[in-house]
Amino acid sequence: MVLLLVTAAWLDAASGVRLKDLANWEGVRDNPLVGYGLVVGLNGTGDKRQTVFSAQSLANLLEKMGVTVNPTAIQVRNMAAVMVTANLPAFGQPGVKLDVHVAAIGDSSNLQGGLLILTPLKGADGQVYAVAQGPVVTGGFVAGRGGNNQTVNHPTAGRVPNGGIIERGPPSVAPGGKLRLQLRQPDYTTAARVADLINKRFGSGGPAVARAENSALVVIDTPPRYSMRPVQLVAEIENLPVEADRQNRIVINERTGTIVMGKEVRIAPMAIMHGALSVEIQTQFEVSQPAPLSGGQTAVTPNVGVRANEEKAKAVLLKNGATVEDLVKALSAIGSTARDVIAILQNLKAAGGLDAELEVI
Repeated sequence: MVLLLVTAAWLDAASGVRLKDLANWEGVRDNPLVGYGLVVGLNGTGDKRQTVFSAQSLANLLEKMGVTVNPTAIQVRNMAAVMVTANLPAFGQPGVKLDVHVAAIGDSSNLQGGLLILTPLKGADGQVYAVAQGPVVTGGFVAGRGGNNQTVNHPTAGRVPNGGIIERGPPSVAPGGKLRLQLRQPDYTTAARVADLINKRFGSGGPAVARAENSALVVIDTPPRYSMRPVQLVAEIENLPVEADRQNRIVINERTGTIVMGKEVRIAPMAIMHGALSVEIQTQFEVSQPAPLSGGQTAVTPNVGVRANEEKAKAVLLKNGATVEDLVKALSAIGSTARDVIAILQNLKAAGGLDAELEVI
């Protein structure tokens, strides 16, 4: 069990974080691509005859090359059907290379040493934005044969480094007369601070250029002096230091006994008493043997013993202004475990003495 106390650096008012670490620009995001392809050149570890679509795909590919073959008359042990995925970055330009990921979808046991055949990659709109081809690099391998083998990592999935080439740019939103900044963690206080900071930096005593639409969106009107330089405006805005405001939260994982919390979380004045009661039940089976020539039968009788042990309750007194850090130090001093701390925090929240959101995962 682990008791982890995190000192949140963002609580320090003197230190701010860059705006680019808190928000994204609307329309500037990655675009997932997906495609269906074939990996060839495998050493007998490809799809078996049960995977019928592999043979059909190979027959269709050969037919486009002028070779007609019956899909049911070929074996595809050196080939595997795969799904190919990639992320198309915002403003990706045609000709730029991408890393692609390959994963077997049939009954292939290993993609090691395979070659991905030219595969078109499509976006959510069904349009082809990139193509992929190249040797597959797997992060695992299989050694041995039959029942005597050793598998390391996952040999049925791999990557093709720089195997994708962008053929069409994504539908990204270029900076213009109006910019929209999206906070990754919606918060009204942070949104208001961002708008005020941008107005102080670019307002120049005139009308406000930024306004918070809601807790997650700040709209910025491009100042006239940046009308021909929107990229420079974006670069200056995203490097502004902002003091982010976040809700106090304590995250608990009861399965592993892990607790993550900021040490400045306040606790209302109260007294805590925590003890332990252990009950042990033991059953021993005894054999009852009848006397000779008595005509009786041997019987097995259970002997149940119950023992209870209750430790003395230990008290912790928290005064006004106490923090979670003070609570953890006090509980550690009396020998409490992570499970004890979890139980105490849950009871504190139920009693209304914890000024933080308690999240159990």
